[in-house]
Amino acid sequence: MYRTTLFLTALMSVNSIADTTPSKRVLFSFNDAESADQWQTVNDGVMGGRSDGRFRINQYKNLEFFGNLSLANNGGFASLRSRGAAFNLKSGDSISARVRGDGREYTLNLYTPARRMAFSYRATFQTKKDEWIELTVPLSRFVATSFGRVVSNSPLNPEQVSGIGVLLGDKKPGPFKLEIDSISVKLSND
Repeated sequence: MYRTTLFLTALMSVNSIADTTPSKRVLFSFNDAESADQWQTVNDGVMGGRSDGRFRINQYKNLEFFGNLSLANNGGFASLRSRGAAFNLKSGDSISARVRGDGREYTLNLYTPARRMAFSYRATFQTKKDEWIELTVPLSRFVATSFGRVVSNSPLNPEQVSGIGVLLGDKKPGPFKLEIDSISVKLSND
């Protein structure tokens, strides 16, 4: 009886340790106005376009990316991106975000310190109009792009990711709005 109790106690201790191992790590939450300091917009105005993308921390403590997408003057994109940071990502991890959109298709971007112009790793996601969704995108699903075109032979090295962002470039002019509650990394079980 004593051995059985000791074994069960040891087994419960092992399970307790396993249960406390984090499976998710928050990269960004937007609990205060200073959270906005970590973000910036980059719109098609850098190429002469006329799109207007802005952001703010709204009254619900969400990062709100909003504006108007324009195709005028060869434009067509608005984006929001974090300023440089070390995310300590590993192969097998996934990026997770809780978002509420307008029914449009957005792109989740990962940035590395590559010296190539307009370079990022992208994965698209579809929003549901006025509904909160939890998206989870494995790092293996991100594709290397430059100026929106796929670049072959440029695999993502998760350890080099230093920025994350959202881009709207669906070629549909008009107003847009995407709210982001949080952005996390779901850790691999390595």
